[in-house]
Order: sequence, then C-alpha cells, then structure tokens
Amino acid sequence: MPATSRPSGRRTFALLASAAGLATAAALASALPADAHSGGGHGHQHPSRYQDVQLLSFNDLHGNLEPPSGSSGRVTETEADGTTKTIDAGGVEYLATHLREAREGHPYSVTAAGGDMVGASPLISGLFHDEPTVEALNKLDLDVTTVGNHEFDEGAKELARLQNGGCHPTDGCYTDKRFKGADFPYLAANVLDEKTGKPILKPYWVWQKKDVKIGFIGVTLEGTPGIVSADGVKGLAFKDEVETIDKYAKVLQRQGVQSIVALVHEGGFPSSSSYNYDCDSPGAGDGISGPIVDIAKNVTPAVDALVTGHTHTAYVCTVDDPAGNPRMVTSAASFGRLYTDTTLTYDRRTGDIARTAVKSANHVVTRDVAKAPDMTRLISEWNALAAPIGNRPIGWISADVNSTGTESPMGDLIADAQFAYGRELDPETDLALMNPGGVRAGLTYAAKAGEGDGVVTYAEGFTVQPFANTVNLQNFTGAQLVQVLKEQVSGSNAAAPKILQPSANLTYTLDLTKTGADRVVTDSIRLDGKAVDPAATYRVATNSFLAGGGDGFTTLGLGTDDLVGTDDLAALARYLTANSSAASPLAPPAANRITIVQ
Repeated sequence: MPATSRPSGRRTFALLASAAGLATAAALASALPADAHSGGGHGHQHPSRYQDVQLLSFNDLHGNLEPPSGSSGRVTETEADGTTKTIDAGGVEYLATHLREAREGHPYSVTAAGGDMVGASPLISGLFHDEPTVEALNKLDLDVTTVGNHEFDEGAKELARLQNGGCHPTDGCYTDKRFKGADFPYLAANVLDEKTGKPILKPYWVWQKKDVKIGFIGVTLEGTPGIVSADGVKGLAFKDEVETIDKYAKVLQRQGVQSIVALVHEGGFPSSSSYNYDCDSPGAGDGISGPIVDIAKNVTPAVDALVTGHTHTAYVCTVDDPAGNPRMVTSAASFGRLYTDTTLTYDRRTGDIARTAVKSANHVVTRDVAKAPDMTRLISEWNALAAPIGNRPIGWISADVNSTGTESPMGDLIADAQFAYGRELDPETDLALMNPGGVRAGLTYAAKAGEGDGVVTYAEGFTVQPFANTVNLQNFTGAQLVQVLKEQVSGSNAAAPKILQPSANLTYTLDLTKTGADRVVTDSIRLDGKAVDPAATYRVATNSFLAGGGDGFTTLGLGTDDLVGTDDLAALARYLTANSSAASPLAPPAANRITIVQ
C-alpha cells in the first residue's frame, strides 16, 4: 500500500505560483509594529504584544529509526550557483540532535507531525508493530501528530493501542516493560466511527504556554479507504478535509483559540526536487501542484498555517487562502531526512497569528552531528531483539536494485517473484502485477551491517515489502486485463498515474503525450510476445491489496477463482534464494518492459 498514492479525481490539479511568498516575507513583516519579533525568549525581560512561537514539524517518518539507505536516505540541495548536490540525511539519532539544537533559545517551541509516523516501516519497527517508533517519538518530545493513511494499516484498534498503550493482542509484550503508548495525541478529526458518527480519536488539541495558545486540527486524506486494505478501515468513515478543518476551526474559536494550525496528511508536488527550492519564485512552471493546493485555497482563513505530508516531497510555499491572503504550507519530505522550522508570531492583543510575519524553512537532518545517546540505546535494544530474524541472508545481488522511476527494477523484481510463486501455486498463472506504492525501497549492494556486499538480508527485504500482504491468484478475461492497464492512467488515477510493475512476460507502450486511458497503447500490449485475446481467460498474480481493488484498480477487485497464497515478502525471499547465490548474484532487471513515449 502506497505512501505516495495520488488522490481521487475530484480535486483540482492546477499548478500554483503564488505571488506572495518567502521572497517577500521580510517586506511583509515590515508592516508590523517594530516589536513584532521582540517577544520573550530573545533577551527581553517584559512580554511584548508579539511573541514568536517556534513550530518544528516533520512528516512520513514510516518507522525509519535507522538512517535510510540508498536514495531514500538522501536529499537534493540547490547551491547558490544553481548546481545541485545530494546530502546523506535521516536517522532518529541525528533527528533528535537537530531538533534539540533547534529548540535552544526558543522557550516557546512546539513540535508537530503530519502523519504516517508508523506503517510501512523497516524491520526494527515493523516487526514489533511500531512500538519502537512510538517510543522514539516520545523521546523526540513530539507534541502532536495527525493520523495518516498508514496509521490504519493494522486497523483502528491497533491505532488506539499505539495511542493508549498495552501489549499486542496477538504477539503480546516484547520486553519486560509494558508498552505505555504515545505521550502525544494522535488527531483524527475526519475519521469517524460509522456507528457513532464521532471521531475515533481527538479531533483537535491546544498547545498553551502562559498566555499563548495555538490550536491544532488533524486530518488525513479523505481517500484513505482507497489506499489501505479493507480490513484496516472497516467500520470507519473518512470525511472531506476542508469541511472538517473548517468545522473544528469554529469550535476552537468558540473556545477562545484564534491561532490555528492544520495538520493535513495530504500533499503536493513541487516543481523541483531540491528541498530548498524557492517554491514562490515567479515564473512559468514554478510552485506546487496536487491536492494540497485545492485544500489550502479553500480552508477557512481562520487557519494560519498548514503542515502537510503524504507525497514525500519537500516544500515551503505560500498559497492564498479564500480571503486572498498568503498562508504558509509546508512539507518535510519523508523518513526523517528533513524538519521544518516555522516562526509563528503570536499577537497577544488578538490571540491570533500575525500572518504576514510567518517565516519557514526546511533543514536537512545531516549525519555530521553527534548521535543522540538515548536514541542509540533505543535502536540497539530493539535491534538485538530483531537480529535473529533480520540478519538471515535471503539472496545476493550484483548491483543496487533501485525503486525509482515509472517502471523500477525493484518493482519488476517483485513482480517476477510473485509470478514465479504464482506458477508454483498454479502452473496456469500467466503474469503478475505489482502496485508501485507497495515498493517501499530498493536493495543496496553495499553491506549495511556486517553481512557483506551484495548480500540481501531478511531485514532489507522487509524494508522493501513490509505490509504482509498475501500473493493472490485471480482469473480475468483479456478485456479485463486491458482495462486494468488502462486504469493506471484513467478514473481516479487520471491526474496522477499509478503504473503497475509487470512481470517480464508482459510488455506494452505508455504514450504520455496522450490523455486518459488512451495513454496505454492497446495494440502494443503483448503477453509472452502475443496479443491479448479479449475473450480468453488469464490467471493473474497480485498482492491482496490490489486483489481487493486498491489504488483505484476496481477491475482487479472483480477477479474470479481466487487462490490465496503466502505473504509477499516470503515470495520475494523464496525467489531471491532460488535464483541467486554468492557466486552467481542476481542482476537488477533492466526495467524495459514498458516503453514510455514522452
């Protein structure tokens, strides 16, 4: 199940290039009284009318306690001369140090997160139902987070356990200490119990220090049911983000809270992959696109800033609110590689944020700082429990198997593994398809620990496929198979295609110069070198998420003669073990099954 699943087609995807942004923040701030940034904590003995509040935020950690490997552990930075470079980033040992240093000198500081703190996690966290990540977030002094779609991977009851504590109902306690749960509130304003009609967790939370109060409202994307397994969202209703935020903004205002931040697990796509890209620079093609633009343009002006996530991209942008005033919208990429530092200037006279004085920037969680000792101890303790399982070799590779691109080598490898396993279950299996969002990482050739170069461990495989989906076989007509391929670029996937990763025997052309379903060139589709017969029956292997119609592939939910096999990670491990050795490692697939015309 994807972390970066695109939203439904109901939203507007117009490219935004705001005229009032970071470049003008200093000029806008000059409109404030001279003491606008002279509040307590900066050497002044008496509180002034204005108080700067530091808002530190991050999103989409996904249980990445250790530094992510490969491209997942790097960010791109634009230099003064216009060139770019990559920087190794991430790891909670370093994130803790950076956040603690950032808080120094800021007595008014609050730390918030934009969802997906857990779920799709590496083995050190995922093996233990993400208890290690919650413990790490407690140590990071996280104050509040919204839920994301991945907080529902194991259902609402498990989410409640992460909030409230207690041993896992099936696996029990992992240590001699009872899991105490999160010290911070999870907010779920737009996630309702279908029976009661009430939010399953707190809809909002108010941070207060002395006379300064800021309210936080948390929502996840309304389309969560389409990107999470059906069991994970059973009995839940997901409501519109804008309507929900507006509703609780009024509730907060009635309680005397005028300063409001929305934590929204939905995001956008900036025009540049550089974390320090000037999102508000004027010019054609600048700005951000995607669903967060529509949300930000419509959420009530009572909300002063939006902390967002879900798309794993980095941006600090201004988007005009319904009143035409610029409002800060931020995202700190993913996996703990960045954090956002935003200054909210609180007006004691009105109780509101002086919007024109808001400043924000993303900062890299570099690995050139001292590791936080408490995080090092936490990682060591959980790694010791995970090691007997995680260190087991499951295969060998000759080079990095990357997970990036419209068609990725890692996605192809998983599809090949599921096809091979499908043939074991039923020799009549014809092909396999893998959803791109379920490919959580690639495999790196360089040794991560002491296993040796090229060795793939179970822990590394778990990082690639952490969902415990099963491999399912279903029958489809040839016409349905063609329709599945067209659903990659039509319907709910029209604006943001989700390109399925095919097994090696399926090839076709994707013409991105066309629109909608026409982007899949029907006459080019070949299975084992032959055209697909619309009337014939084909046996298709997918994971259980796709087999349930997930990610907008409704036709995949219509298959017949279902056969449920083992979990997808076991299928990948079986394939690697059978097709590689230390003397004959597996080469990365060429990722040439889809011919892309642009």
